[in-house]
Amino acid sequence: MTSRIPRDSRLRLVRPRPLAAAPTAVNQRRPRRPAPRPPEGTPAPAVLARMARSGLADAARVAHWADGALGPGRDGAGSDGNGTLSDESAALAAADLGLTVAQVRADWDTARLAGLVEVHGDSARPGWRLRAWDRDDSAVLRGWVALFDAWSLAFPEPGDREPAAVAEVVSAMPQVLSFLQLSAGPVPVEQLLDLLEQRVTELRTERCEIPYGPQPEPVEEPEAANTQDAPLAPLLDWALRALASVGALTYGDGQATLTPLGNWAVWVKLEQICVAAQSPAGNIEVAAEEMLRGCAQLRPNAARAEYRAWLAARPVGSAVTELLDAARGDDALLRGLAFEALRVVGAPAEPDVRSVADEPTLRPYALLWLAEHDGIDPEDAHEVLTRQEATWLWVDTAAAVADHGEAPMLVRHLESALQPTVPQLLDEVRAVGHPRTVQVLVALAAAHPDPALAKAVRRAAFQVHTGG
Repeated sequence: MTSRIPRDSRLRLVRPRPLAAAPTAVNQRRPRRPAPRPPEGTPAPAVLARMARSGLADAARVAHWADGALGPGRDGAGSDGNGTLSDESAALAAADLGLTVAQVRADWDTARLAGLVEVHGDSARPGWRLRAWDRDDSAVLRGWVALFDAWSLAFPEPGDREPAAVAEVVSAMPQVLSFLQLSAGPVPVEQLLDLLEQRVTELRTERCEIPYGPQPEPVEEPEAANTQDAPLAPLLDWALRALASVGALTYGDGQATLTPLGNWAVWVKLEQICVAAQSPAGNIEVAAEEMLRGCAQLRPNAARAEYRAWLAARPVGSAVTELLDAARGDDALLRGLAFEALRVVGAPAEPDVRSVADEPTLRPYALLWLAEHDGIDPEDAHEVLTRQEATWLWVDTAAAVADHGEAPMLVRHLESALQPTVPQLLDEVRAVGHPRTVQVLVALAAAHPDPALAKAVRRAAFQVHTGG
């Protein structure tokens, strides 16, 4: 009687897949929401893109110049390491383009905010939007929306105002913009100032916390008193001028009016918020971990829409921090989903993602994210991982499938392993030291229809468990 245990159980070789795909393993059933239509009178996307190209023409010109003059192998100087052009590069650009140095620096800053150039350390490279500038209207519109989102960085803030007051006005401006969008026409600045003051008062009230028990008499700090009493009119003037500088509105004669681009962008933001608010979990208002769990049941496109809406409702820095904290948890599914959400964040998340690349739990995900961000095709991004890192990621994804998927999916996941044989896979899985190794092997043994292979996997699980 011959043994049924295979001596060299061959696996079908397939291209390894980034394991952020684990979330799609969940059985997804969700009625599709009809595509929303923009307000009547909104120009067609092609017309909006033409407006955006016109508004960003100077920034694109400087970005194209930088691509040619500062690229690898050229003699030009690069960035100074802080995202701004070095003096040598700015002077060279001014001479080549017939501009002043101040104009070059302003256009460079705009190009950075719009994602036309990306700065990495002391070097700059063209962003993907610049590559698609002439052929992809959606890339152009995304670039303009990125600039619109960064309006507070595009125009110098008043130097004589407290940073806290400036932050309050920035936080309150979405409501002002929503009012402008709903008004569908010119709005007097006095009316906008009333709305701004109401919203700032609400923000201050929301921050007020009343501690339990007797407390000493509060001592009002002079700086806090100045912030409370400071008039908001100059800051509203600054905000409207900044929004006008990016092309979101026109401002003059005591009134403000959204441009077609600004009107469309505000509508897009409101629509994203509405989509998230209609989800069963109300994802826009919850913490990152709960938001990711709410997105686990959605199809990829719907999940990305949820990520965008969730991100639009909070500062990018704190959102990225929340997502990385969620990724550090025990749930491998949330780890993959968190990095999918970080892909939606894009370039602003790069420093934080790069900073966690040394954490063993996050390293494979971070390396894949950085590779794709650097322009490597997602199908080839796995090549940046070492064999050990790829095996760790295989186990982590298997854990996500075991916890949230179905048995056939776990069996299919076996086929994505790098190792050509089951014994070799088991040896490397045992050596990689993933904390969920035993649970993954037990689940795989229970799911696999081949009794001989299942027995070999169970034996490996027992050996890991006992340290043998």
